Amino acid sequence: MPPKMKVDLAPSTMKELKDTLWKAADKLRGSMDASQYKDVILGLVFLKYVSDAFEERRAQIQAELEADGLNEEQIAQLIDDVDEYTGRGVFWVSPLARWTYLAENAKGLDAVDGAAPKSVGLLIDEAMELIMADNKSLAATLPRIYNRDNVDQRRLGELLDLFNSARFTGQGASKARDLLGEVYEYFLEKFAKAEGKRGGEFYTPAGVVRVLVEVLEPHSGRIYDPACGSGGMFVQTEKFLDAHNEDRTAISVYGQELNERTWRMAKMNLAIHGLNANLASRWGDTFARDQHPDMQADYIMANPPFNIKDWARSESDPRWKYGVPPAGNANYAWIQHVISKLAPGGSAGVVMANGSMSSNSGGEGDIRAQIVEADLVSCMVALPTQLFRSTGIPVCTWFFAKDKTAGPRGSVDRTGEVLFIDARNLGYMVDRAERALSDEDIAKIANTFHAWRGSASAADAGLEYDDEAGFCYSATLAEIKAADYALTPGRYVGAADVQDDGEPIEEKIARLSKELFAQFEESERLAAVVREQLGRVS
Repeated sequence: MPPKMKVDLAPSTMKELKDTLWKAADKLRGSMDASQYKDVILGLVFLKYVSDAFEERRAQIQAELEADGLNEEQIAQLIDDVDEYTGRGVFWVSPLARWTYLAENAKGLDAVDGAAPKSVGLLIDEAMELIMADNKSLAATLPRIYNRDNVDQRRLGELLDLFNSARFTGQGASKARDLLGEVYEYFLEKFAKAEGKRGGEFYTPAGVVRVLVEVLEPHSGRIYDPACGSGGMFVQTEKFLDAHNEDRTAISVYGQELNERTWRMAKMNLAIHGLNANLASRWGDTFARDQHPDMQADYIMANPPFNIKDWARSESDPRWKYGVPPAGNANYAWIQHVISKLAPGGSAGVVMANGSMSSNSGGEGDIRAQIVEADLVSCMVALPTQLFRSTGIPVCTWFFAKDKTAGPRGSVDRTGEVLFIDARNLGYMVDRAERALSDEDIAKIANTFHAWRGSASAADAGLEYDDEAGFCYSATLAEIKAADYALTPGRYVGAADVQDDGEPIEEKIARLSKELFAQFEESERLAAVVREQLGRVS
């Protein structure tokens, strides 16, 4: 067997650790298609997480029992009490499913006493089966694809060795869940970039998700995403709570996802982040079969697929309160589904294609007008281009609120008003294909909204709202009606003010004219020199 690959296993930063693991994992690709390869790698990350978290809890129980004065025999009788693990949010992991056992047998098991040999891939598949059998919330979730012919068993064993050496526990506040959660998210992003357009089916850029989270400020209550992908909206909500030192159990998570593989990814992602999410018992089409029919959400965040032409449309659907969406485009079906799910004081943020803000085809203009007149739109944000590698379509975010009066969500009564934010000039280029929003960009958008709404966070920061030409404007419903209910921010915010440099206009014209004529003369001189040189050559 070829020697094990040598990898530096003590990177100095988290980024180096993630990069190291990614490069090592990428060596396993071989003949697998991208989607299967993604399942293989993310399944291994999850397996490492559940095992590390289990071993960490086991060590805690051992220490507690020793502190109580119990001897080794007594500890052995108590340390495998399943409730001591599951009661603390830790999955039970059977001995043959633990990472230590798999790492010890990374080359597979030889035939012993008449038993057939087992490849490392078969051992991993069996470990996945055991974990699902022992933890009902993971039923039908984990991949069992490691013993297939197109999975390089030698590389798989090397990858197990690598992950075994990269410990994710015993690092103070940064526990296995947090570190492996970061690795999982990093891999999701890398897979999304590698898969291009298909990657957009399961991954929304973190900056876009943060705009929704920071504007909505979901401190507690029911959070819902009707097209949840790999669960990024929920993960960013958890990070928001952590950043504010708040209990992540203050939220209840509900979601639905159409694609089976993506649904599995979301289940694993949320489990790693300690989020007990209700993603229904299986994947399914939100329009054909709403799997949370009676749920009313306090917050909804969604990035549904844009401009779907083939969708499960029923003209009698009670969700179409403001008009039946056209058969050729599901944008206003998503919008009305979201509105139908909002609790009386609920609010929502939805990423949409820019066309949704002004389209009049198929009755969409009439639906938009009714939604505006119902005073459900609180804010519209036009986002920069190139935020999504998966699509070149410019995008915006719609924010809805069932109640815009002064109250818990804000001290300023904004009934009959809509805030427009034109953020198209924000962001920076990561490379030639992708733009990203900086922390400052996201804060500018969120702070503008909270100042407008009079949110507690704005009051704490001493922020007050003012219209800013070229960036934000608070419009009345009458103004929106006068614009035929178009909701494009550029129609309302106007052009940015040009700063006056103090130079009188007559003097400026004279100075610029002089500079222009001087440039003309220099251009003529250079043209004469070029003609002379060409004459010499000929």
